Amino acid sequence: MKEFERKQLLERVNREGATVGADIPERITVQGEEVDLQRFVFEIKRRETVPAGERERVDRAKKNLRRERLQRLQRIEDDEVSYEEGKQLVESIIGIDRALNALEQLGPANLEREAQAQEAADRKRWMSFLKKALGHEDTSHNTRGRL
Repeated sequence: MKEFERKQLLERVNREGATVGADIPERITVQGEEVDLQRFVFEIKRRETVPAGERERVDRAKKNLRRERLQRLQRIEDDEVSYEEGKQLVESIIGIDRALNALEQLGPANLEREAQAQEAADRKRWMSFLKKALGHEDTSHNTRGRL
C-alpha cells in the first residue's frame, strides 16, 4: 500500500461521524475468539439498562473490543498490508466503533436506588392515606393549630 493510501484509510477511521450509517458486524474475531457481535449488542441494547449480573460481561466485551480496535488500527499504521486488506480493516474498525458506541450509551441498572425511591414513594402514599383515613388532612382549609 502506498503511503497516501495508508493516510486516507487512517483519516477515514478517525473521521468525525465515521460510524453514522455503519453496521455492527454480525460476526467478528475479537482477541482470537469468534463473537456474534451484532446479536450480543442488540441483546444487551434491547434492555436499555445493563442488569448487575451482565455488567461485568459487557465491560469485558468493551475492553476486548477496544483492544481489538487498537490492534487493527496498528496493523494499518505499521504492517505491510495491501490497500484492499486495509479497507477491510477500516470497515471492521468502524463496525467495532459502532458496537462500542451502542454499548457505551447503556446506563447501569441501579437497583438499590430504584428500590429506595420506590420505598419512599410507598411510604409517602401510605402516610397520605392514613392522614385522610384518620381525618387529619382537610383539603378545604388549613386546620393546623386549631382544635
